[in-house]
Amino acid sequence: MIIKELPVVIETPKGSSEKYDFDPASRFFVLSKILPAGMIFPYDFGFILGSKGEDGDPLDVLVISEFRSFPGCLIKCRLLGAIRAEQKERDGKTARNDRYIAIPLASKAYKDVDAVSLQMIKELEHFFIAYHEQDGKQFTPLGFMEAAPAYEQIKFPDK
Repeated sequence: MIIKELPVVIETPKGSSEKYDFDPASRFFVLSKILPAGMIFPYDFGFILGSKGEDGDPLDVLVISEFRSFPGCLIKCRLLGAIRAEQKERDGKTARNDRYIAIPLASKAYKDVDAVSLQMIKELEHFFIAYHEQDGKQFTPLGFMEAAPAYEQIKFPDK
């Protein structure tokens, strides 16, 4: 298997109960919301640098690793796959909003991991359903996509 390197920018580190977003205009990371008591991000959350999704934003990615990161950290990753999903906004508009899952190339603990367990997929789907529910949005998982087809759908419009 050929490993394709993906540049991932972390917005919100694992274990955080605060959600941060990168603001391209100011070039700062901005606190966008505080999660309900007891709810935290299970893994680092960010975006694939230079990518663009159906909603116009960079593609979302969860990074599974054994080390700590921070908002703004750029990590070279390899993809394990993606949770295909639709997101219905409060205004009723629906768009694809998949969640990619990656591992840092520098990881020692996860270097031999090539797949995501069904249990982990279900837990992540549940997290995103509850996370979006807090904002009056509806996150609907549509199944899991393996790494090869997930790589194929990533678009880099500036390249």
